[in-house]
Amino acid sequence: MPMRSAAEDSYHLGEFMKLLSFVGWVAALAALAALAVLLSSCGLRRHPYQNPITKDTQQPDKVLFDKAVRDLEHSRYEIARLTLQTLINTYDTSEYLAKAKLAIADSWYREGGAHGLAQAEAEYKDFILFYPQMEEAAEAQERVCDIHYKQMEKADRDPTHAQRAEDECRQLLVQFPNSKFAPEAQQKLREIQEVLADSEFRVGSLYRSKGSFPAAANRLQGTADQFPLFSRADDALWYAAEAYQRMGDRFENQQAADYTRIVKDYPLSDHAEAAKDKLKAMNRPVPEADPAAYARMKYELENQRKPGVLGNTLGVFKQHPDVRMAAKSGSPSMQGLRPTIPVSVPAGAGGAGAAGTNEVSVGVVTDTTALDANPDARANPPGQTPPEPAAGDTQNTVTAAQAPQPLPSNHAATPKKQKKAKKSKTQAAPAADTPQQPQP
Repeated sequence: MPMRSAAEDSYHLGEFMKLLSFVGWVAALAALAALAVLLSSCGLRRHPYQNPITKDTQQPDKVLFDKAVRDLEHSRYEIARLTLQTLINTYDTSEYLAKAKLAIADSWYREGGAHGLAQAEAEYKDFILFYPQMEEAAEAQERVCDIHYKQMEKADRDPTHAQRAEDECRQLLVQFPNSKFAPEAQQKLREIQEVLADSEFRVGSLYRSKGSFPAAANRLQGTADQFPLFSRADDALWYAAEAYQRMGDRFENQQAADYTRIVKDYPLSDHAEAAKDKLKAMNRPVPEADPAAYARMKYELENQRKPGVLGNTLGVFKQHPDVRMAAKSGSPSMQGLRPTIPVSVPAGAGGAGAAGTNEVSVGVVTDTTALDANPDARANPPGQTPPEPAAGDTQNTVTAAQAPQPLPSNHAATPKKQKKAKKSKTQAAPAADTPQQPQP
């Protein structure tokens, strides 16, 4: 076996040491990665909290505020709130007072949960009430809107959080229109109104499938009027026009108005050509499409993200609504959902109550005997004059009115004659049971 030289041994030893060094670096990196994962899983990851005041001083109130900020960043929310409350109670004139109140609200918001979000909303509302002119007031209002937006449920479920989110986002746009949060709040408002409109559209479609056409027309018409940016507003107008058609010729004007809106405001709708044909058949003018509406609808169709087959299948198990079909442009409605008056049969078309009256008169009664002498107005149907009592009956009416009347009762009164008869019969019963003495 040939002997290796010293140079070869030195070369192999150097390569072996390089290999050991590489393996050591890999092991060290793996250990560091495992340590990072362990620390993050144990909740020790630091969540930075933006400190709005960066003065490098050692004032007592700043020391308390900095300590609370560190507790917030490490998810020690209860300790942070105790520290902030100590700052508020001890230094009532501190420059950190407003920041401390906002930080308390942020701690509840970060903690989450139904209880935490409810407490956060109350704290944010207090901050806006006490400091409405501060820049952070708009941020507090945005957080209140976001609290209900995150708890919003699908269109076929409870709409409470959707309605509250709509109110709070609208309040942000009204109270802080120039805030940096206004554009985001406007888009959230479009998405919220998409959910509310979908809920109303579902109700109207249910009435339509059941044959309740007045109720269906009321709901569908209200949906299209209240939420013109709704992704299915053209469908709502089309189905409302169909409901008007099923209700009779007297609603032809409402039917034509809905077809006109489809052609003018939704020119790229699938119902646009059919609506034009309907208007021609009704001998009504066919309007031109609105250029602004055409451009807006084209933009929406190009940027619309429809859910796929998998999304529709898994959407049944989701709690939160799918807002991908919501509008991306246009001004959302700034008025709340108003109850609409359903279309009904005109008052002059006849009916049992056509001759009724809804006028009410008020007067001061000076003669109390008139209440007893005059006949009861409730005994006469509306619109009819009560008969005048005869001359001889007036005295009898007054006498009967002055007589003591029985107290009102839930049971029918038993006539006195029957009571006397029953009493006399009861008294006669023992006499009948008494044995008669024999005649001498």
